[in-house]
Amino acid sequence: MASVPEHINFPAEEEKILQFWKEIDAFQTSVKQSKGKPRFSFYDGPPFATGLPHYGHILAGTIKDVATRWAHQSGFHVERRFGWDCHGLPVEYEIDKTLGIKGPEDVAKMGIEAYNAECRKIVMRYSNEWETIVTRLGRWIDFKNDYKTMYPWFMESIWWVFQQLYNKGLVYKGYKVMPYSTACNTPLSNFESGQNYKEVTDPAVIISFPLEETPDVSIIAWTTTPWTLPSNLACCVNGDLDYVRVKDESSGKVYIMMEARLAALFKSEEEYTILEKFKGKTLEGKKYKPLFPYFESMGKTNRAFRVLLGSYVTAESGTGVVHQAPYFGEDDYKTCLKYKIITKDMKMVCPIDASGKFTEEVTHFKGMYFKDADKEIMKKLKAEGRLVHQGTAKHNYPFCWRSETPLMYKAVPSWFIRVEQATDKLLDNNQKTYWVPDFVKEKRFANWLRDARDWAVSRNRYWGTPIPLWVSEDGEEIVCVGSIEELKELSGVELKDLHRENVDKVTIPSKMGKGVLRRVSEVFDCWFESGSMPYAQAHFPFEHKKEFEESFPADFIAEGVDQTRGWFYTLLVLSTLLFGKPPFKNLVVNGLVLAEDGQKMSKRKKNYPDPVEIVNKFGADALRLYLINSPSVRAENLRFKESGVRDVLKDVFLPWYNAYRFLMQNIDRLEREEGVTYVYNEDTVKVSENYMDRWILSFTQSLITFVRKEMALYHLYTVMPRLVRFVDQLTNWYVRMNRKRLKGEGGVDDCRQALDSFYSVLFSMTKVMAPFTPFLTELMYQNLRRYQPQVLSNKEDTRSVHFLLVPQPRAALIDTKIENAVSSMQTVIELGRVIRDRKTMPVKYPLKEVVAIHKDPSALDDIRSLEKYILQELNVRSLTTTTNKEKYGVHLKAEPDHRVLGARLKGDFKNVMKEIQQLTDAQLVTFQKSGEITVGGHVLAPEDLRIMYSVVDTAGKSQQYEAHSEGELLVLLDVSPDQSMLDEGVAREVINRIQKLRKKANLAPHDEITVFYQASANLTRIITEFSDFIFSTIKQPLVAYPAKGEPLIKESSEIKSDKIELAIVRQGTASGSPTSSAASDLVPAPVKNGVKPNCRFLNLTLLGAVAQEGFTGRQGTLLLENPWGSFPLAAKDLAAEAQRVFGVRGQTVKVFEDAARTKQFSPDSKMADYSSRTLYISGSSDQSGPTPAGVTTPVCHFANVEVIRSKGKAEKGTLLLENPRGDTLSLDQLLDQVRAVFGVNSSSVTLSKTKDNKGALTSATVKDVLSLHSETLYAIVS
Repeated sequence: MASVPEHINFPAEEEKILQFWKEIDAFQTSVKQSKGKPRFSFYDGPPFATGLPHYGHILAGTIKDVATRWAHQSGFHVERRFGWDCHGLPVEYEIDKTLGIKGPEDVAKMGIEAYNAECRKIVMRYSNEWETIVTRLGRWIDFKNDYKTMYPWFMESIWWVFQQLYNKGLVYKGYKVMPYSTACNTPLSNFESGQNYKEVTDPAVIISFPLEETPDVSIIAWTTTPWTLPSNLACCVNGDLDYVRVKDESSGKVYIMMEARLAALFKSEEEYTILEKFKGKTLEGKKYKPLFPYFESMGKTNRAFRVLLGSYVTAESGTGVVHQAPYFGEDDYKTCLKYKIITKDMKMVCPIDASGKFTEEVTHFKGMYFKDADKEIMKKLKAEGRLVHQGTAKHNYPFCWRSETPLMYKAVPSWFIRVEQATDKLLDNNQKTYWVPDFVKEKRFANWLRDARDWAVSRNRYWGTPIPLWVSEDGEEIVCVGSIEELKELSGVELKDLHRENVDKVTIPSKMGKGVLRRVSEVFDCWFESGSMPYAQAHFPFEHKKEFEESFPADFIAEGVDQTRGWFYTLLVLSTLLFGKPPFKNLVVNGLVLAEDGQKMSKRKKNYPDPVEIVNKFGADALRLYLINSPSVRAENLRFKESGVRDVLKDVFLPWYNAYRFLMQNIDRLEREEGVTYVYNEDTVKVSENYMDRWILSFTQSLITFVRKEMALYHLYTVMPRLVRFVDQLTNWYVRMNRKRLKGEGGVDDCRQALDSFYSVLFSMTKVMAPFTPFLTELMYQNLRRYQPQVLSNKEDTRSVHFLLVPQPRAALIDTKIENAVSSMQTVIELGRVIRDRKTMPVKYPLKEVVAIHKDPSALDDIRSLEKYILQELNVRSLTTTTNKEKYGVHLKAEPDHRVLGARLKGDFKNVMKEIQQLTDAQLVTFQKSGEITVGGHVLAPEDLRIMYSVVDTAGKSQQYEAHSEGELLVLLDVSPDQSMLDEGVAREVINRIQKLRKKANLAPHDEITVFYQASANLTRIITEFSDFIFSTIKQPLVAYPAKGEPLIKESSEIKSDKIELAIVRQGTASGSPTSSAASDLVPAPVKNGVKPNCRFLNLTLLGAVAQEGFTGRQGTLLLENPWGSFPLAAKDLAAEAQRVFGVRGQTVKVFEDAARTKQFSPDSKMADYSSRTLYISGSSDQSGPTPAGVTTPVCHFANVEVIRSKGKAEKGTLLLENPRGDTLSLDQLLDQVRAVFGVNSSSVTLSKTKDNKGALTSATVKDVLSLHSETLYAIVS
């Protein structure tokens, strides 16, 4: 036996395992072993390689790895190929930024070939890093046999997909108002635009439109997009609502607006006088004076500048008058089209170019970016007396998901796929798929499908798969090409690469005498490519046709919840339109992994710790288990915390490893002390009679049964907690209670029985846990296998635990006396779930009662003993147990097996069937006992009949209960409507709104708050009735308005038809908040070689408060100057600087000179007197602490820095490597410090250990920023 050390370095051991896998080529060996077994197909959603993987990728990758490993170890052949998304905006945007490209004209200057060559250079920039990181995380997937969307064979299949759709009449070209990215010069699809909404504050203006017939009367319209006003062609009102002619008493001007919207302009009734009231339809056709002269001629040619009617105008916002810029709004476009102010074939009134700048037509604002023009437009309208009111409005606005710039809605020509006509089929195919969790499929995804729009698949870009349409100059002859060979036949040109620089040159002779056909300029949306990957990765239909047909639809896919409007959607659309069926059978949706502060993780923001560093600290297994044992596997969001990964080591792996080590130690002790050789053989081992041994064996086998069943349903969220609990049961129950036996204190035989039981459990669970924690299980297996000669001598390759199958449950080891209670509980829950599924009642929908009926009172005792679990899992209010099924009108009934009996009885079948249906409950009970019954002269066996329970109409109970059974256990669920049940559902929704609001306010569970509410009468009643229930969940008071104190956050919303406003007020610091620290807590950074900071400093300690904004430390350092001798810190600014250091901006803090907080710091103090001292920043706690001993060196690690410039004086300063203590900065953040301190924002700066670039600091040369402590660095400015 290899010795098992007391202490283990998990990451180091994992590196050894990786080397072992490499030596035996473990992944490919396992794939070869499974050839010939049933196929389990898996599709991997392709990421972009233009950035490094973050935790969202790792979470989804881990779920995929667990599911595919489990499938392999369940006896399937699982092909796992990695894919790369190579085209589209992510790549092009990087090139545009690098090369300073502002629009299409810049690309035209350099040429598409040169542009695409630049894209090709960076498309696989981080592919090596991806492979290294994915492999280090223990994921087994084939990188050598990968697919890339830029491979010619992949692109060829894309052409084939498009041609199939074209031939079905599903492709058309049209103008449509679409979300448009000015930074990327391309329209976006609706699902892309929905990915990145942000709350913004925009100008909100009211503009006057004087009527031609009465110039002293103006219609007034409200808008938050002043940049659309130069394109105004009409105004729209609601014909059925009331409008008024109203006099503004302050200005004397007369306006027309909606009566219900008077408050939009006037604060009180005294400010206006209503002169006339009329319906909106009265205004139809009235002409008004245009705002600008740019398109004034359209008043005569197109009957523009009139009032139109539209039902979409509501009384919810604005003035009840909507100005119409038809090419910048979908409703505007439809309305103006209806009134023939515009036509589909006319030149668009769209004076904004591809980059979002006004064109020459708009002379006053020519060349201005559309959002920048808002102020100038308002300024001009004010000067001309057309600006009635100017304000701001806060609302959600879509931003480009790639460039983070605001989108505009703009009419653009595009190629569309008809999707709207397939809505019913999409919904039908969606129902044929199985999602975990189900609510994402039933709610979020189904709702998106119901509102599906025709899909704009073309992009006015360059680096992508060219749309294979060749068109004549007049647009009447169109050829859609579906393959390289077809293009060769049509054009005589054979291509090896299908990118634009090659394809655009190819022309096709016209068959209609129209000269030559040229390819349209657009490329495919990259989502079209990823949605086509099931076909394109196999080069279908050109190759691998049989393999594709055997593996389609996929058995399993998995990605994040954000893909409901992305990859999941495009996969389903294309599969439905091509083949009429869904592209996958099973789908696991994971939630988003957020930064610890609840913000979205972003590669640009760098607001998450480096995954490689986390793995190097804690190991890949710990990270994997942390992610898959989190709310994220239920499609809920996870705030990533490094401490959570550390806790996996502490709470799961170390106890598990110690139990394994304890087993190895005692096997070794047995062999040494007793002179025996320990061997375990599952086939010959004698089962222990010890109660505790039988319990752990029974418990383990029941767990294996459970895990196999739940994994078949992809229920990671039920499996992982049970597996983690197994470690607790093993270590804190079995091992703790049997230490003496395992040590041999009960004799050799007893010790051997305990060791056999312990070994059996650990070996079985090592195989079960292998897909989840592949490294640690491999480590244990390599030692455990040594005690099984039959395994070592096996003809099959057993060198790795991952070559073994998941064990089958050993029913003989399950002791019913020990396991019966748990088994009964599981059965009740499973039967209740079946009923819920049958009645389409999700578990979150509360039900009144579950009834368990069993003739054995002891079984009912077991069920009652676990009542709280049954109520919780089934979300029911009460459990009733009884032996009396007649009380509920339940009786057995039988139906014949038509296929079996029909074939056997032939002509007698009809008569026998009638008699079977008339069998009584008593007869069927007897049949169940005896196993046979005679009906119509024929002896029938159990396989001939289907026995089921039926609830007869006893005082309405047939409508109240739904039944299902297994063996002798019958479960009834009360599924009748119940008002209190519905009210509880509303109460749960109130809880949901409160918890979401707490999350928005970044509140921790221990923060003491009061939630104030104001709601409708019905909602107030429900909140009052369920106040205890709500409080038991939120653990904080819920009080009716008025709110006492300043709200941290306030929000209004609707629950069904009831309105509610919630406000959260902090009621003091939670009892668990930290108080002041003793001086011993304030440990300064070490002094190295007597080096001191170039700049004077003081230290800070945070008392009575918690660092926020993502910071964790409670000690920090402030530099009193930086650079040396410059920008001294003023005493009056000290508190604000301290708030910045600890992230407590917005909180009231005080500065004290002592930890006891008896002497407050004066803003008139001389800062020089506080150099090298410690000041104390007080939060809300009144607790005081001891007076500390003096600390005269910086708490935070630092480096001194000298600036080297080609011109100008030399300067010295200090860089803080962390602040507060424990919150280490990155190299990029250090460079930001240099730029800010020395004012070199516009220059290129390099940090170096030498006075030239030879010692330049990079992420490769600096693994730990704190290693730079006390060194002198050089900031080289070029």
